[in-house]
Amino acid sequence: MPGFVLLMRPRDDGDETMRIGFTVTKKIGNAVVRNRMKRRLRALARELLAERGVAGADHVLIGRNGGVERDYALLRTELGKAFRKVTPQSTSDTTPANSPSHAKAATPAKAGAQLGKRP
Repeated sequence: MPGFVLLMRPRDDGDETMRIGFTVTKKIGNAVVRNRMKRRLRALARELLAERGVAGADHVLIGRNGGVERDYALLRTELGKAFRKVTPQSTSDTTPANSPSHAKAATPAKAGAQLGKRP
């Protein structure tokens, strides 16, 4: 189980700014543990968001059990994989939106990524 979940939702408001939020529930531990987890998530985002994030989208990293004890390099690798999963495919793809291959893109990634769509 990965140490986090990545949610990404395009804002579709014309602003290309990437935004990020962090959350860790009380189930993870006391305030010291939760704050440590948030610091690790912030450091990961600082390293990878600018180069791998989706422009014009909101990103949320949700800390999970075991994320504090997990090796930082492993978390960094998992976040890189999660960003690859939520990054939109190139515009040259001519697959229709209702095809089965498009439905696969919305499934959660093994690294904990999820792609959300606005209703």
